[in-house]
Amino acid sequence: MVLVFHPADSKISRRLTFGPKPSYSAGNICDTYGKSGGPTLGRTHTFQGASHVIQEKPARIEAVMIGIDLELSQCMVLIAGSLSASSTTAERFRAEGCTLLFAEDAPQALEQLGQAGLLVICDPDPQRFEQVVAAAKVPVLRAAPSTATGSITLLGGGPGALDLMTLRGVRALAEAQVVFADRLGPSEHLSVLAPHAKIIDAGKLPGHHKLTQRQIEAMMIEAAQAGAKVVRLKGGDPFVFGRGFEEVAAATAAKIPVSVIPGLSSCITVPAAAGIPVTARGVNTMFTVVSGHDPLTTGQLEHLAKLGGTIVILMGMGTIEQTVSGLLQVGMPADMPCAIVQSGTTQVQSTSHAPLSKLAAAARSHSNPAVIVIGEVADLPQSLLNAAPHTSAEPILENA
Repeated sequence: MVLVFHPADSKISRRLTFGPKPSYSAGNICDTYGKSGGPTLGRTHTFQGASHVIQEKPARIEAVMIGIDLELSQCMVLIAGSLSASSTTAERFRAEGCTLLFAEDAPQALEQLGQAGLLVICDPDPQRFEQVVAAAKVPVLRAAPSTATGSITLLGGGPGALDLMTLRGVRALAEAQVVFADRLGPSEHLSVLAPHAKIIDAGKLPGHHKLTQRQIEAMMIEAAQAGAKVVRLKGGDPFVFGRGFEEVAAATAAKIPVSVIPGLSSCITVPAAAGIPVTARGVNTMFTVVSGHDPLTTGQLEHLAKLGGTIVILMGMGTIEQTVSGLLQVGMPADMPCAIVQSGTTQVQSTSHAPLSKLAAAARSHSNPAVIVIGEVADLPQSLLNAAPHTSAEPILENA
């Protein structure tokens, strides 16, 4: 016996019983046993979302129960095979409220096949109806094994204040499933910004890294390969001393989709929050952003001193004494205006102004995160103190 089920008529509702064997649900494999002389049946398989065909590795049987749940009421059933072999089967389908069609050979079955929702082949030699079975099958669209790959987004969180993060960044966090967060930026708000994400602390302190850069990259790639939307949250902008391009390169090498959401860099926003413009008409026309993570060489210091303009140093608190002494040695004026802005844009922002010769001493009252500004523009906020009162809604000098 071969059953071909069309998906439109395969509503799970009622169980049909053929013979005394134990019942199996559709989708399980049911071995058939018996003696010669009965109809042919094989293993049962379910092809979800398409027709069901039950005919593999024929075995001669006497009786078997087929555990397949169908809504048979008012179903049009085509029974193909000799009338003598199908009489009992026809009675059972008729008792279930089915309308029956009969075909004793393959041409008759093919002619009526389009009217039927269920094909039952009941014949001692089911090979006579192989062409009918083939015509009744609905092509099976099998879903390929899941190869869903997630993504990695490098997100610049801005200088620290929550409302200085970009709207695109807020959306990325809201959709994130895993967030690797640096210590800078608005990481304390992640429970609200990324409510569905697993938060991994990837913050780095000077001289102490919870995770190495390579470990961070490997963990991000692993999460993305598992299908997660990964956000790498960094302070400021990910491409300004943030090792962002290394992470883009690692994701690209692993064939992970990667994107970058820029952030407001602290090299501009933190001085601005203290009322210091990095460029000002009539004062300078350039600014240089420098990493102070490692001491600057004599050649670098000479270049900075001769170049002019504003020098903005990030991550420079640990090397500030070497920087100051080096700039003085290469000829930068001792009275060059300087400023240190700690925790810029946040509620605990604080600023100190000092000439270059006293900058290292002023730095002792500050700690990271801080931005160092060296140049004539550092004195501009002080020049406004004796000017007319500022009428903006937010006084720019309140933390200067």
